[in-house]
Amino acid sequence: MTEEFHRIKRLPPYVFAEVNAMKAAARAAGEDIIDLGMGNPDLATPPHIVDKLCEVARDPKAHRYSASAGIKGLRRALSSYYERRFNVPIDPDKECIVTLGSKEGLANLASAMTSPGDIVLAPNPSYPIHPFGFIIADGSVQHLPVQPDENFLQALEQAVMHSVPKPVALILNYPSNPTALVADLDFYAQVVDFCRAHSIWILSDLAYSEIYFDGNPPPSILQVPGAKDIAVEFTSMSKTYSMPGWRIGFVAGNQFLVGALTRIKSYLDYGAFTPIQVAAAAALNGPQDCVDEIRQTYKGRRDVLIEGFEQAGWSIPSPPATMFAWAPVPEPFKEQGSMGFSKLLLQHAKVAVSPGTGFGEYGEGFVRIALVENKHRIRQAIRNVKQFMADSGVVLENAERTRGA
Repeated sequence: MTEEFHRIKRLPPYVFAEVNAMKAAARAAGEDIIDLGMGNPDLATPPHIVDKLCEVARDPKAHRYSASAGIKGLRRALSSYYERRFNVPIDPDKECIVTLGSKEGLANLASAMTSPGDIVLAPNPSYPIHPFGFIIADGSVQHLPVQPDENFLQALEQAVMHSVPKPVALILNYPSNPTALVADLDFYAQVVDFCRAHSIWILSDLAYSEIYFDGNPPPSILQVPGAKDIAVEFTSMSKTYSMPGWRIGFVAGNQFLVGALTRIKSYLDYGAFTPIQVAAAAALNGPQDCVDEIRQTYKGRRDVLIEGFEQAGWSIPSPPATMFAWAPVPEPFKEQGSMGFSKLLLQHAKVAVSPGTGFGEYGEGFVRIALVENKHRIRQAIRNVKQFMADSGVVLENAERTRGA
């Protein structure tokens, strides 16, 4: 009775587990680890949102079961957000649903729409739930390049041409986790045209829609005329309002897919705690200067990190959006791979990052750095990394000696 269950067998070992275990052991030994690994926002939720939560939580009527699809006031608030931000009308009764974070929405929609053996197309590298939500649901995943350009469109065409059975869905995520790449409306329009012609659903993850630094705000795929015929979009309160632990997200767009998710969720949960939903509505409907402040905080951290690591000898492209930098493994450590480098960085520089292989095999050669420490701590990380890079020869020699022992 110890054989693993079928779906568990389909999940590879958690790539981040080894680095996380090393990080925990180092902290237990009293070491000061600067954690730039997990994308877990450290900023406080804005006070007016917390105040609304506390106010509603004092009402005993709010302690009962909530609505699985989300309270109507919150769905209306999301509809207003789409109208205000993207000029896209969303029917709050038929075209959106509240989820327990975008991750839960992705996983449950995958369960709702996937038959055994269905093929889904997903970028690689990507946020793990994008492919594995469908793998858990007994689907199969074919990978596409993540750069939103002509190569992506050619790979998409080739994948559809040579897939048996034909793919049922395409996953998109821009601004991208982990790569921070941003797509424009022209790219979305070409993808929508292609997928409509081939009857392929599109699931677009827009969780980082408000965390952008350079150029215009990232667009929504639902801005493309006709996109709602085949597409839904996932958004989240986690990054925009620094509410990760509140677990509130949304799915908006195609009525059929929203209906499928609504039905399956009706069997699984009673929705988030009502005071949390009311507070989320207050966030969407209320003053948005807090969003600007959160965005500027991440931009300031980004600028300090990119400039400082460059001076330390580690050149990293400046991300135009998200709370991440997608960093190539420095040249002296290329042969160590992303996992080996991450372990050495943690051991010798006391800086934790996420190995790129945790986001797919094409993430090899990179690590993801999260902007979840303040500028003071980032500057400390820079000093540590500078010494680490200066000592690279000794570090690698000792690592080779340890491996051969």
